[in-house]
Amino acid sequence: MSELEYLSVTEDCPVGWCGFTAPNETADGEGAVSLFEAPQRDPRAPTFRRYDDPGVEALREALRQHNGLPQVEICAPSDLERIARVFYRDGFVVVRDLLDADKLASLRDGCVDQLSKILEIPGEGNRKYLTESFRLPHRYSYGTSSASRQLLHDDRWSSVVDLDTTTPILQKLFGPLGYNVIGAGGDVCLPGSIEYQNLHVDFKEDYQVSQERIAHAEGVGIKPRWRADQTLDPRSQQMILVRTPPVITINFFMSDLTWENGPIRHIPGSHAMPFAPPSQEDEPEWMRLSTLVGASAGAGVFRDSRAWHGATPNVGRQVRAMPNVEYGAQWLDDSWFERTMPDEIFQCLSQHAQNICQRVKSDPDVWPPGAGIMHPHTQKRQQAKEQDGKGDTT
Repeated sequence: MSELEYLSVTEDCPVGWCGFTAPNETADGEGAVSLFEAPQRDPRAPTFRRYDDPGVEALREALRQHNGLPQVEICAPSDLERIARVFYRDGFVVVRDLLDADKLASLRDGCVDQLSKILEIPGEGNRKYLTESFRLPHRYSYGTSSASRQLLHDDRWSSVVDLDTTTPILQKLFGPLGYNVIGAGGDVCLPGSIEYQNLHVDFKEDYQVSQERIAHAEGVGIKPRWRADQTLDPRSQQMILVRTPPVITINFFMSDLTWENGPIRHIPGSHAMPFAPPSQEDEPEWMRLSTLVGASAGAGVFRDSRAWHGATPNVGRQVRAMPNVEYGAQWLDDSWFERTMPDEIFQCLSQHAQNICQRVKSDPDVWPPGAGIMHPHTQKRQQAKEQDGKGDTT
């Protein structure tokens, strides 16, 4: 009987913990196995990927004692002013009760189904699984594992782009100019993910302040000051940059984030940093422990995609899944948007959801290339996309 029959994103299950997969192992686009070098390599990872390995047990005990940001602020969905204040200050904000019981159950089912498609592909040699191209073992992106790079063709994802709990928050953060859906995916962390992922950003700030971006800033309450030469006052320019995130991502939590199941780490205030995150060799311990322990299932985190964040070890028995939806400011150019939502999905959305999905919907009777194909390796995904047809979803 396959372990995938017991796959769950809410309870302990037999998935993960492949001792034949070396620490810091990865795969290239064609699937060839190699080891990560600095800066992606975690130099402090345990020596063996086994639940009872002494190095893993030492890591587990350290996380038990110290993992988690002290006093993580968790807001109610209706507390818009507080949400905005925390978001602009820290570059992220945790909000509880975003998903009702039905939406949570639906997304959980979606996470299990899409992960099963990835894990059912046999690993090489004695390995249980294939490692996703250019990622650490036992970690997968729901988005990049899709040959279309998105999961907007899955109605369990598309149905959460516009929720009564999330839309007012997005409208508050983006202001009256509005926003658009970029895509949907998220990430998943299997038990036995013993490495830290290096801190990174999902959007690199270009420090350009266009008229559209100034209008975005004015819409969220910024009053720019101009110098005599009609250039922006430096403080106004900084405020505009900080308070006009190009991309905001909502990650939904399928289970409670605990000290052991690989909670995301986020560095407060880093969205305003003009320099790169530290390498793993230089990252201080407090950053490695700056995780969102205490957030509960059905909650989510609104993330400024310029902020430093990274995955952390899952040393337990439970799969940690965080499906997401990504939203972009109106002034983002078209290069950020691909038409990965089938028209048949689009037609079932609310009016507001249709408004914000205009830049990602496909034409009628056109199935987005690659949608429905899941594979860890870049080459296989590209081949599926080039077939330009409605892929087999198994």
